[in-house]
Amino acid sequence: MKMRLETEARVLIASEEDKPRSAPKSLWRGVPVCAYLAGVGMLLSSLSSLSSAVRSTDLTMAEGHTLLSVDYEIFGKVQGVFFRKYTQAEGKKLGLVGWVQNTDQGTVQGQIQGPTAQVRIMQEWLKTKGSPKSRIDKAKFHNEKVIPKLEHKDFQIVK
Repeated sequence: MKMRLETEARVLIASEEDKPRSAPKSLWRGVPVCAYLAGVGMLLSSLSSLSSAVRSTDLTMAEGHTLLSVDYEIFGKVQGVFFRKYTQAEGKKLGLVGWVQNTDQGTVQGQIQGPTAQVRIMQEWLKTKGSPKSRIDKAKFHNEKVIPKLEHKDFQIVK
């Protein structure tokens, strides 16, 4: 009878082989497998919830983000050099929404919206970098305002 109980106990207790190499032995002795697995399940569930929240594009100020909307116009050699395509890609990479379009005056204009820090990074990119073959002479930003909710679903190139 004693032998049977010891065998069952070994099945229910996490074995020494299951523990990470860096963990002290005392952390794994006597931990039931079901408790260990429940902890792993809770961790995975938390990470899944967190990644869903981060991926959400329906940000609002109520979620602790200050959202900013800024209109812009970029002057220089910015047409015929894929400036709109690179602007869209950079905006999406930063998690921003908005739009970009060429103007009849040879400039590029648009609007960016998102968390303040990302908007500031995008403004700097528009002022200094742009597309590889562009030449930026001047960048104007106007109509900057805090918004309660994003007004666009993604970042569009307007034709």
